Amino acid sequence: MNADQFRIPDASIRLDSMPTAGRDLVLAVDAADRLAVAGQLGITAVEKLEVKLHAVRFKGGIRVTGRLVATTVQPSVVSLEPVIQEIAEPIERVFLPGGEKVYAGPADAEIFVDLDGEDVPDHFEGNEADLSALIVETLALALDPYPRQPGETLGALRDDGDTESDLPFAGLKILKTPEDKG
Repeated sequence: MNADQFRIPDASIRLDSMPTAGRDLVLAVDAADRLAVAGQLGITAVEKLEVKLHAVRFKGGIRVTGRLVATTVQPSVVSLEPVIQEIAEPIERVFLPGGEKVYAGPADAEIFVDLDGEDVPDHFEGNEADLSALIVETLALALDPYPRQPGETLGALRDDGDTESDLPFAGLKILKTPEDKG
């Protein structure tokens, strides 16, 4: 995550103090933080953002699973009217120690990296993994890239009285030279 990206408070997991059974992380992001997330994503609003995650030790790092539930508002690509989208997305990600300061786990800790798999593991530095980027990325990927109201089409924006002469290239017909007309 870049330094200029928004960081969700309390969205971090410490590996060095994680119980054997793992740790649950339940977040209900407040209004000010939802506004910051909406700004980062370039959408009108994030009206609700709740995340329930479970992190467990996994092959020298952590495995995070859970669910993101959100309500977003974006302008319709057709009419620019607000479109509300309900989102419920599963989350599953592996974080491995990386960077200059690597977690000093057991010497025989096995680290699993499946390069042929769908997702390459994320990395964290030190003993703490910030899950803000994971949460914002999951929300961003779930957003409808072309939001529109139900039944809304580009054809609906046209006037019923449109004729062929009103079409975008109809005016080019008058530019034809007499030789072209023959």
